[in-house]
Amino acid sequence: MTTPDIASAIRAWAKGLYAAEAGVELLIRSGRAIYDGAPWITRHGDVAAIDPDVLVAETGAWSGGEQRLVRIAASLLGGPPVDLAEDIPGLDRHNAALVLAALAHANGSHEDSDMTFDAEGNRAGFADLGSLYPWPKEH
Repeated sequence: MTTPDIASAIRAWAKGLYAAEAGVELLIRSGRAIYDGAPWITRHGDVAAIDPDVLVAETGAWSGGEQRLVRIAASLLGGPPVDLAEDIPGLDRHNAALVLAALAHANGSHEDSDMTFDAEGNRAGFADLGSLYPWPKEH
């Protein structure tokens, strides 16, 4: 599988579970963790899964910022709990934006809507509010 194929397969695995979708997207957009042959990725046909425990254990040689992002993503994927007081302060601006978007996605804010009203104050329908913090554009 090529990297884009792996990304699609992992997205398929997480689909429908907001926290898992957020963790997967965080790893994909970070640009380092999703690649062919990664020991934390197992393939099952058109779907590929991430083992968050293996992910955390195998990324020990990465930079401090990369490890922080991985711990946050792994926690969203059901792995070990993360200490936000330890991991958030060491993120660079780009990774902090990714984490904020992941948290907003995990919260389900991308599905939020609000009631709309007509000029007379009567209920007229619903409006999509969008995410509290949308995913940054990919480079």
